[in-house]
Amino acid sequence: MLRGLRRVVLILAWLPAASGAAGGHLAPARDLAADGRAMRPRGAVMLVLFSQDGCRWCERARREVLLPLQNDPASARHLLLREIALDSDAPMTDFAGRQTTQRRFAADAGARVTPTLMVYGPDGRRLAEPLVGFLTADFYAEYVDRAVAEGRRKLRAPSSGD
Repeated sequence: MLRGLRRVVLILAWLPAASGAAGGHLAPARDLAADGRAMRPRGAVMLVLFSQDGCRWCERARREVLLPLQNDPASARHLLLREIALDSDAPMTDFAGRQTTQRRFAADAGARVTPTLMVYGPDGRRLAEPLVGFLTADFYAEYVDRAVAEGRRKLRAPSSGD
């Protein structure tokens, strides 16, 4: 299944019109508590892009990997994508329902380098190691697939306190 998803992502990355990448955006994080409640019945995980203004690697990750994932109906069943800007004071609600800002949430999450991707469960628990930087462009989609798959496995597994 992961290889099939990776193929779809790679194909869509090369077809900007089909993927919506021509003008597409990831939804900014506004209310993670509400997102978590919507994710729970589907057993979905959330993939958060921590970005900042002017980050060309963030744009590349968004365009080549994340927008195609967001626009893939098969991914939508188990994956929700959000974006949080390290340099934005836009208000948001964290997973616990507390008011914060994108900048503060990013700092609390330990996101200091952009792009950083983190996988969360509906309760805000981090489910995979963060992907920091763009890494190797040729394998980035595969790294993202693995992180999402790891998150989904941990979400399905009984809590082990990790």
